[in-house]
Amino acid sequence: MKPLLLYIHGFNSSPQSLKARVMADYCQQHRPDIRVVIPQIPCYPAQAATFIDELVSELKHEYKIGLVGSSLGGYISTWLNSRYQFPAVLVNPAVKPYELLVEYLGEQVNPYTHEKYCLEPQHMDDLKAMDVQQVTHPELFWLLQQMGDEVLDYRQAVTKYAACKQTLEPDGDHSFVEFERFPADIIQFLGL
Repeated sequence: MKPLLLYIHGFNSSPQSLKARVMADYCQQHRPDIRVVIPQIPCYPAQAATFIDELVSELKHEYKIGLVGSSLGGYISTWLNSRYQFPAVLVNPAVKPYELLVEYLGEQVNPYTHEKYCLEPQHMDDLKAMDVQQVTHPELFWLLQQMGDEVLDYRQAVTKYAACKQTLEPDGDHSFVEFERFPADIIQFLGL
């Protein structure tokens, strides 16, 4: 099967995010055989779940899929792994977004796409419905975590993915400083 990298961006982000571009550029230069798919994830959790599940359902018969998920994309990647057992690299992943995003209820504007939408309490329930309580295939995860993450409590991810491969760095921030050090190792871990 042909290799495919599926990059899942975070909350209020887009395929134009820096880490997405770093992965795409690396594959273009060093592994042009890898198809890179970086979709714009819908703003609402239930729509995002349906969208990504349908996308994967189309691709999984033709491609060997590896996931890279950043922030909320890490949460979605964990959910996808529970359904399809794809290997996943999680970059500063959200562990309990249904708690974190309560602070963002109300009008939102995606700074990349300028899409306006309204987050409501029901959307937190939709996120909870995607929660994977226990990682059943820890060998399929690699956690890339920086302790200086100003958005998420890094300890939640370190605890949740305790049985998984982890790279825990002091300092850094939510964007994951110097992410460009990792694409080659990510591709290797994903087996692409």
